[in-house]
Amino acid sequence: MNTIDNSGMLPPLSAMEDYDPDAMPVTQARRFIRQFLRPVAEDETVSVQDAFQRTLSRDIPSPMNVPPHDYSAMDGYALRHADLAAGRTVFSVAGNSLAGHPYTGAVPAGACVRIMTGALIPPGCDTVVMQEQVTVDGVDAVIGGSHKPGENIRRVGEDIRQGEIALSRGQRMGAAEMGLLASLGLAEARVFRKLRVAIFSTGDELLEPGIPAEAGHIYDSNRYTLRGLLSELGGAELLDLGSIRDDRAAIRAALLDAAARADVIITSGGVSVGEADYIKQLLAEVGDVVFWKIAMKPGRPLAYGRIGNSHFFGLPGNPVAVMVTFKQFVTDALQALMGRAPAAGFTFRATCTERIRKAPGRVEFQRGILSQDAGGALSVRTTGAQGSGMLSSMSRANCFIVLPMDQGNVEAGSTVEVQLL
Repeated sequence: MNTIDNSGMLPPLSAMEDYDPDAMPVTQARRFIRQFLRPVAEDETVSVQDAFQRTLSRDIPSPMNVPPHDYSAMDGYALRHADLAAGRTVFSVAGNSLAGHPYTGAVPAGACVRIMTGALIPPGCDTVVMQEQVTVDGVDAVIGGSHKPGENIRRVGEDIRQGEIALSRGQRMGAAEMGLLASLGLAEARVFRKLRVAIFSTGDELLEPGIPAEAGHIYDSNRYTLRGLLSELGGAELLDLGSIRDDRAAIRAALLDAAARADVIITSGGVSVGEADYIKQLLAEVGDVVFWKIAMKPGRPLAYGRIGNSHFFGLPGNPVAVMVTFKQFVTDALQALMGRAPAAGFTFRATCTERIRKAPGRVEFQRGILSQDAGGALSVRTTGAQGSGMLSSMSRANCFIVLPMDQGNVEAGSTVEVQLL
């Protein structure tokens, strides 16, 4: 596999196997992008409360056993299993053990301790019988039935042993990870710095929302879509450069400004073959181009390259194509640059309930609605018309129906590949 050298330069495109910038298959495009991705080098210390959606830059070994002591997993009665007799056993109750207020005295033979969930197991006790299996007779506890030694006890270190890696480098900090960090008594973590991502749209026809509509103009939805996608991903610092008019000098200046300030540049529009589509030309002039077309629908005009040390993604102008290309290419690339471990993406099969027209020669990502019947069988249908400007179809969809390159028409009742959104 070709890789970037220490200077950050792209490998020579002539050395790339099966290189075809004018009709790049989806799988090859993903592989080519992956060759150029290196995580940001800088990291920083943040508090637990500020660690949400950040990426750990080093392993975190546990400073303690979790749990640190033997605890009760149930409300009930703690006792010595050896004191249980066949049939019914009457125990005197020596006291109570509550969470935060343990019973520390001796437990005489034939006695038990009333215990609450999360309370420390009293000295000498090795079993907890849940309260539903105990009959209280005055001051005594009557226990019948069969019980196993160690029943209903959370053992010291059964979750995490002291010194064991509790959280790994490259792990994204979600709610569970934040709670785990706090449960270890750790108030801080080392994380990679936020990835700086610059976005802008191109086009003379674009208006900002809130401005009265004008003939021949449309509202710039793509930047707002990208803001949402980046927020969902987390771990990025957004630089929104706005909408840039179709002017070669203005777009060139925006590209150079973004490259000086950001790790990644994402644009929408300007990568087709129209007279005013300058992105492809300027990328070749101020940076390096890896490819600019993908054998897919929607999203065929997709450019990837580098400007200095910044990665560049030139997304199409159509709103649906922006979302599809971001999810199929940009998401994984950004996560790699953030230092995150590769996500375990998966697809599965479902029955298509309608006929889908498709020509071989490209991968298609149809917007779909996945359903499950009472028996657990999965079925999927499209959201309807699949025009790449119909952003409402993405709002209705909960999945992509992924149709491979050599696939022709899909008949109703056929099995198709589904990728959850």
